[in-house]
Amino acid sequence: MNPEHAPGQGPEDGVHAVVAEFSHPHDLAAACEKVRDAGFTRWDAYTPFPVHGLDDAMGIKPTILPWVVLAGGITGCGGGLLLQYWANSIAYPFIISGKPMFSIPANVPIMFELTILLSAFAAFFGNLLMGGLPRFSNPLFRMPRFRRATSDRFFISIERSDPRFAEAKALLSGLAGAVVVEECPVDTSSDEIPRVVRYTGLTVGLLALAPFFLFFTARNTTSTEPQFHVVPDMDFQPKYKAQTENDMFADGRAMRLPVAGTVARGELRDDEHLQDGTIDGVWAKDLPPSITGDAAFMARGREVFAIYCSVCHGLDGRGDGLVTRRAQQKGLSWVRPTDMLQDTVRVQDIGQLYGTVKNGIRNMPSYAAQIGVRDRWAAVYYVRALQRAGYASLDDVPPGERAKLEKKGDD
Repeated sequence: MNPEHAPGQGPEDGVHAVVAEFSHPHDLAAACEKVRDAGFTRWDAYTPFPVHGLDDAMGIKPTILPWVVLAGGITGCGGGLLLQYWANSIAYPFIISGKPMFSIPANVPIMFELTILLSAFAAFFGNLLMGGLPRFSNPLFRMPRFRRATSDRFFISIERSDPRFAEAKALLSGLAGAVVVEECPVDTSSDEIPRVVRYTGLTVGLLALAPFFLFFTARNTTSTEPQFHVVPDMDFQPKYKAQTENDMFADGRAMRLPVAGTVARGELRDDEHLQDGTIDGVWAKDLPPSITGDAAFMARGREVFAIYCSVCHGLDGRGDGLVTRRAQQKGLSWVRPTDMLQDTVRVQDIGQLYGTVKNGIRNMPSYAAQIGVRDRWAAVYYVRALQRAGYASLDDVPPGERAKLEKKGDD
């Protein structure tokens, strides 16, 4: 340790600081106020637990660390936003599903993550730098009595680098509650890192680089020797690969034919009406017998239609969904989706509507992968309701509701 020397103090006196010991936190707080008022600047207090009000007694001013953390957070937030703006609007300006190239909500996750990341870095490294860390040793640690600073004693130390150090011992000796006032000697141990530590660190560092050299050598050289397998079971698993032999079977083939009667996934055809919407190859005119067209089924159909169909066809089925309107606003060449309420669609059997959802038609792709069998029937059942509602007459209204409508019309 080589601290600065105060006026009138040279390195030959061997004093690092003057230390006063107290047995009660109230005495420590009162002593801190006197040291603060005396104008000392290079001093500190040590306690085994936090003491309320000690910061004010010492005259410690608020740190600028919160502002450093705020600056780090603003940098992360702004940097994340600019990075995404550059990537999405300048470097790679792609329009996907009519979405804008830049939108604040879509960028919030990255902005949030970078804000947290840079704030944490600012707090961690700012705390280290402002606290003068890392510091591997302190002469106070060599004082036997100072070890009680972690258990049941309280201390004040005034360092020799303080401009008023010459008055320190007299001031601390006159403080009420000071049990012991003694000088802390300068740490005369060598600052040089022990040889064994240096050689050990160098050896560990070189060994840590060895895997990288081995990887580089393996990727850039050829060898007639087989590879080294750390876990051979992962490279040589007991299994048969395609187009290989297997003497377990009479034909000697590892690849086996499917068991008789096996049905591929998605190819089950035990109910033609339910699965394909046809009866003996002709479009079905009604729902399958296993499905009941009640109010709950209609509600499910409305939900499926809103999720998968309304984007293009619109909530009313007229073909003016969000995608269509977006294409029109941008002046794109866009084939307007079919109006489900037009006559050519209304005359179709419900099985044909089901087949359109399952197999697709013209520009409309198949939705078999996205929508299950029952949900397909629910969607077309709801389409039937939209078609009927679009051309409904007073005769289609239930008698109980019809009287209300007639009365409302007379009013």
